[in-house]
Amino acid sequence: MKTYSVIFLVFAIVVTGCGNKKKEEKSDQLRGNISISGAFALYPMAQKWAEEFMKENPDVRIDISAGGAGKGMTDVLNGMVDMAMFSRSVSPEEESNGAWKIAVAKDVVLPTINAKNPVYTELVTRGLTKEEFEKIYITQEINNWNQLKLKGSGAINLFTRSDACGAAEMWAKFMGGEQADLKGVGVFGDPGIADAVKNDIKGVGFNNIIYAYDFKTGKVQDGIGIIPIDMNGNGKIDKEENLYSDMKLLTGAIREGKFPEPPARPLYFICKGKPDNQLVVAFLRFILTKGQQWVEESGYVQLPDAMIEAELKKLD
Repeated sequence: MKTYSVIFLVFAIVVTGCGNKKKEEKSDQLRGNISISGAFALYPMAQKWAEEFMKENPDVRIDISAGGAGKGMTDVLNGMVDMAMFSRSVSPEEESNGAWKIAVAKDVVLPTINAKNPVYTELVTRGLTKEEFEKIYITQEINNWNQLKLKGSGAINLFTRSDACGAAEMWAKFMGGEQADLKGVGVFGDPGIADAVKNDIKGVGFNNIIYAYDFKTGKVQDGIGIIPIDMNGNGKIDKEENLYSDMKLLTGAIREGKFPEPPARPLYFICKGKPDNQLVVAFLRFILTKGQQWVEESGYVQLPDAMIEAELKKLD
């Protein structure tokens, strides 16, 4: 009888110990929901990060919607989402209303043209200076290609963004203006403006890199051409300015600081105040560590190591 009692006692201890261990392991697992809205620029990258994070944490659900940086900021400050995807500088007013930012990657806004436009071939070797871009996109002093004394000519059908967005703000900032200064027919979203340019042989617009290039092939999207920036203003695209034939060539130049900012810029996640939601903190920490391995292959620019370290400290 005593033997049976000892065996039963040992069995009870083992079972209890295993049960506590199992319970302990469960308590360490992440679970819950994260809601995100905002910039089209960051949307594809955010989707990839969310997908990989949820693979590691099957009890987590991350819902993401793109509607423009302005919508994202409004949503997060009003408590409608946990985080906003953001693609421009945060204004002092937004900061005073509680906007807290953390940089997660970089990209660039690029001037686009219909690839079948007769002047495109000439623009590839000539490029446009910042002042010439300003005369097209802001003052509209130039509305026909013959005003630039190109061999080709034709009206410029200009497209801009109708939604409050970081791409328009940063493209305008490159030329010394703001989104409201940009002229053209308003089109919603990055995919919308890319389609508008593709469908109009006279079309000219601007897009984030991920919508101007096919990130799988690294080549410019079919139907779209990139207008090179003549950075030194000498009337031609020099070897060091010839960066647009392959996406990795361009992202490499941005990473090495050889491309102007703007139109290159950091991309952010925004929270209302420093996040105390441990699931949000864990996701942001994942993005800045393990998540950086997918940045380059997804068509974005990885943050420098020193910048990643500085951003991680914001989460401590």
